[in-house]
Amino acid sequence: MRGLAYFHQGDIHFTDNLSEPKIQSGDELILEVSWCGICGTDLHEYTDGPIFMPKDGCANELSGNGLPLAMGHEMSGIVSEVGSKVTRFKKGDHVVVDAGCGCLDTHRFEDTQLSGTMCNACKIGMVNCCSHAGFIGLGVGGGGFAEKVLVAEQHCIKVPKEIPLDVAALVEPLSVSWHAVSSSGFQRGQTACVFGAGPIGLATILVLKGFGASKIVVSELAKIRRVLAESLNVETFDPSKHGKDAIEELRKIPEGDDGFDFAFDCSGVKPTFDGALKVTTFRGTSVNLAIWGNKPIDYYPMDVTLKEKKLTGSIGYVVKDFEGVVSAIHDGRIPLSDCRHLITGKQKLEDGWEKGFLELMNHKDSNVKILLTPNNHGELHST
Repeated sequence: MRGLAYFHQGDIHFTDNLSEPKIQSGDELILEVSWCGICGTDLHEYTDGPIFMPKDGCANELSGNGLPLAMGHEMSGIVSEVGSKVTRFKKGDHVVVDAGCGCLDTHRFEDTQLSGTMCNACKIGMVNCCSHAGFIGLGVGGGGFAEKVLVAEQHCIKVPKEIPLDVAALVEPLSVSWHAVSSSGFQRGQTACVFGAGPIGLATILVLKGFGASKIVVSELAKIRRVLAESLNVETFDPSKHGKDAIEELRKIPEGDDGFDFAFDCSGVKPTFDGALKVTTFRGTSVNLAIWGNKPIDYYPMDVTLKEKKLTGSIGYVVKDFEGVVSAIHDGRIPLSDCRHLITGKQKLEDGWEKGFLELMNHKDSNVKILLTPNNHGELHST
């Protein structure tokens, strides 16, 4: 079948010679992929990888799969085949995919060294923190940059047909932000400052709106990204205009002049980490969504202690986060029109490298999400 695949370090290209997936376990189903978004992680697999992908000549420790493998983990699709033990889905259903895999999938890969294992995180239900975590489309199995994908029933979430399949492909990145906001304890009517208006920052804006935030302010240096954030009808803040007084000026924006209830660092650099911590009010919460490198940073613990603040992190998602996002889009808490602002390009799978990967790497600030379609389940356009 056709696919955009990772062949080895530094080599991602289109092919029409991938093996079609076949159901191996009764709880699996096969999807015809409608749309799949290119994630920053996909780009890093090319520029810095392999990270999640197997190294050249090796196999994934969870599944035993080797290269080449179709990439793509932000997908929507239509069920085309179901296994004998599948009970919640039928042919023709529209679904999105929780691409995270771990201990709960080991029964599907009986010939690997991890078969039958259960880490401590999975034992208590924190499957997003699995010690053996991997992703469909990032090493465990072929992903959504292909005509078909094999997925376990437990990773599928049904999508009402009123939600267009291109918008449905945004559910995965939105679920990253949904998990962060939900697990942070955010409540309706509270205020939030978002640091960074990249893809996850913009997704966090939409989720905070879905949670009923009374005020959302986005701190972002790049004008083009501030404009994108403003298209979602939130207030933006340019820290470069205020120099060393930027944080104090930000803190004055919410009523009471003493900062925000919550701050979400979606950038992952020291100024945004420090800013997210300092911009919160008494017993405020700072949440790190960003993925950092291996270099440590310094911070002042009394920034937490003196106002009894909380500093926490969030990683990935679980199925209930997908369910929350789907429900919020369906009932209008996250408007379809807002979601469409995140889609800055839609391309055929064959053009995915030149008009997808390269476009994102060369024009990062002017793009949010480029979707690829292997099966043309919808209208193509590029903005």
